[in-house]
Amino acid sequence: MPRYLEIRNARKRVRMGGLKGTPRTKKAAVIVAHPDDEVLWAGGTILSRPQWQWEIYVLCRASDPDRAPRFLRTLRKLEADGAIGDLDDGPDQSPLDLAVVRTAIVSLLPHRRFNLVLTHGLRGEYTRHRRHEETCRAVVQLWSRGVIETDEVWMFAYEDSDGQQLPVALRKADRYEPLPTQVWERKHCLITEYYGFAPGSWEAQATSRAEAFWCFDTPQAAQAWLELHGDPR
Repeated sequence: MPRYLEIRNARKRVRMGGLKGTPRTKKAAVIVAHPDDEVLWAGGTILSRPQWQWEIYVLCRASDPDRAPRFLRTLRKLEADGAIGDLDDGPDQSPLDLAVVRTAIVSLLPHRRFNLVLTHGLRGEYTRHRRHEETCRAVVQLWSRGVIETDEVWMFAYEDSDGQQLPVALRKADRYEPLPTQVWERKHCLITEYYGFAPGSWEAQATSRAEAFWCFDTPQAAQAWLELHGDPR
């Protein structure tokens, strides 16, 4: 099986920066552990900003005959570029050395300069998946070392009360964005129709009507956050 799969969209990008009264186009990357993470935790953000140039990089499941093709279909629907890697994602969640995760991220990136990078939160979005947590730390390390250059990093900000409820976007986060109904419906459609999860599945129920992020404009601030909120589990 291939080590990774990628797609580059051929559509003509509209450069908005020179148009008065319109938002500047950003080159934004979403770096996540699994296919569907980009939709569950940031799908509304992606759909609400079609003028941005979106790139989506997923670290696991390139060899999955079901999830990998669904991810590529979703990329096309989002009109985004991206790639999917094949890190170990076994059910035992054996910890990975962060050097392995960093290497996996870099291997997927055709370039390393962005205006914005979105990724997992320090403790993931629900209890518990190590790959989410490792992805967060690896992205911050790459930023701190200058391997990835970006103006900002936004970490997904969700909480599930140690597994007692579905993940919910944190109102106390740096950014909290309720999604317009039409945007949420499109997001939900990506989960149920493109990723194929049943309407009553955990994934469909966890498709939040709001999205939230912890936001950092320097790698030092992000690293300090990780040190302050280090995982006690």
